[in-house]
Amino acid sequence: MNLKIGDFVSRKSHDNDIVFTIIKIEEDVIYLKGKNVRLYADSPIEDLVLVEELRNDDEFAESVIDELGMDRSEFFYLPAKILHIDGDSEYLERCMEFYKKANVFAVGKNIKEDKISSEITSLLKQYNPDITIITGHDAYYRNKGNINDSKSYKNSSNFIEAVKKARMYEKSHDKLVIIAGACQSNYEELIKAGANFASSPKRVNIHALDPAIIATTLALTERNKEIDLLDLLEKTKYGKNGVGGLVCNGLMFVGYPR
Repeated sequence: MNLKIGDFVSRKSHDNDIVFTIIKIEEDVIYLKGKNVRLYADSPIEDLVLVEELRNDDEFAESVIDELGMDRSEFFYLPAKILHIDGDSEYLERCMEFYKKANVFAVGKNIKEDKISSEITSLLKQYNPDITIITGHDAYYRNKGNINDSKSYKNSSNFIEAVKKARMYEKSHDKLVIIAGACQSNYEELIKAGANFASSPKRVNIHALDPAIIATTLALTERNKEIDLLDLLEKTKYGKNGVGGLVCNGLMFVGYPR
C-alpha cells in the first residue's frame, strides 16, 4: 500500500474505530493524528487501512447549535465570552468555526500544552473571559504507572498546572468557568485543581469539539437557569465517559427591550 502524508487511515488492530491523518512517515512507522478525536498515535504500515470517503463527524455538534437557537423577540441577549486555549491549531480552527456558527464571541490562542500555564494569567487579564478552555492533546500511558498519577499522562500535569494558575487568578467557579483536558486526561486531578468541567472520567478519547460544546451551551443559557448536567454531558460525542463536571447555571445575560 502506497501511503503518503495527508492520507486518511484507520487501524485494523483497533477495529478501524478512529480515522487518522498521516502526519509523518519514518521507514515502516507511520505517525498519526486523529481526524476528529484529540489523539496522536503511531502504527506499522501493515496495520493501516486507507479511508477514501469521510463522513461529516461534526453533525452531532451542530445539532447542539440548533437546540440553543434563541427566540428573536423584543429581548436582547449577551452570551458569555470564551477564551479557548488549544495546543492544536487545526482543532482550534474547527472550534472557532463552531463558535462563529453559534454567534458566540470567542478568542482562540494556539499555545503548546507545556507553555499554557506560563501564559494563562496574562491572557485572562487581557481578555477577561467568562469561560476559559485549556485543551490540546493528552494520553494515559499504562506502562508509566498508576492511573491516578499525573506523571503517567502525556499532558495532564501541564493542564493541571494551567488550571491552578487560572483558579488563582479567579477563585470563584461561578465567575470563571474552566473547561480542561483532552483525550484520556486525569479527570479527577483536573477537577481538584479547580476545573468546572474536565476530561476524561473513563480515560477515553474525546472529540475535537467536545470542549466547545460545553462552553457554547453555558454561553447561550440564561444566568437564572440551572444547567441540566447529565443532559449537557450527553451532548458531547462520548457522553459522561468522556467529560464530567459540576452543576452550574448558564452564563448569558438577557435584557429588554432590544
